[in-house]
Amino acid sequence: MVPRSLDIDAHLPLTPVAFEILLALAGEDRHGYAILRAIAERTGGRIEPHAGSLYRALGRLTDEGLLAEVDGPDGEGADERRRYYRLTAFGRRVAGAEAARLEEQVGVARARALLGEA
Repeated sequence: MVPRSLDIDAHLPLTPVAFEILLALAGEDRHGYAILRAIAERTGGRIEPHAGSLYRALGRLTDEGLLAEVDGPDGEGADERRRYYRLTAFGRRVAGAEAARLEEQVGVARARALLGEA
């Protein structure tokens, strides 16, 4: 049996907030507030997690190996009080598996005429 930490399917389905966090970190390292802003911007404000739920999710995703806490940028504007997060290779695989799972669900919905072709 594969341990949960290495079993991609054991992490699925992701919660909407967890998936949005992984999406927000897919392109760059970010601190918590920047993750909140990226999620709100990408979703047009439909998903705006409270800070407490965001940081609980970040802690859980880090504990599960999907994210890693990293040093922030050096130089002017650097704030050492902020924690920065990076999507791990395993986190990228889990996010990809979740995207494929959601894509399959959308395909079924289209096949059953629940959605029109975009």
